[in-house]
Amino acid sequence: MKYRKLMPAALGLVLIVAGLWAMKQTPVQASSWLTGLGSIVTALGCGFFGNGLGGLMEDWAFSGHPEAKERMEIEKRDERNVAVSSRAKAKAYDVMTFVFGALMVAFALMDVGLVPIVMLVSAYLFVEITAIWYHAKYEKEM
Repeated sequence: MKYRKLMPAALGLVLIVAGLWAMKQTPVQASSWLTGLGSIVTALGCGFFGNGLGGLMEDWAFSGHPEAKERMEIEKRDERNVAVSSRAKAKAYDVMTFVFGALMVAFALMDVGLVPIVMLVSAYLFVEITAIWYHAKYEKEM
């Protein structure tokens, strides 16, 4: 139980190695699905490894100081800190909306292919629809 955060780090290393191996198996000239899959697996491995390593380092830092760990947990759940975090996320969302819009216009003006523009527009619409859905949900709750 003490090293339960070791599993994501180990899984991350395995995924990184597997992804790099998959990318190495693809010839340089060929644009294969194996290269894309290898890139995705490598990125997932980096995420798992970073998360697991961060947890291990946190456990190591607080290993001799249980009162500091408890104080940190209280700070995370503090009402003021939660409100500050929510407000920062809301402001970041507002900025992201304009950045996505400007990026879509820039891509369209640069005559980028249709596929990247459609993917960007789809991601933008997904975020906006999610915001509308949660807004309606929270409006009903309050």
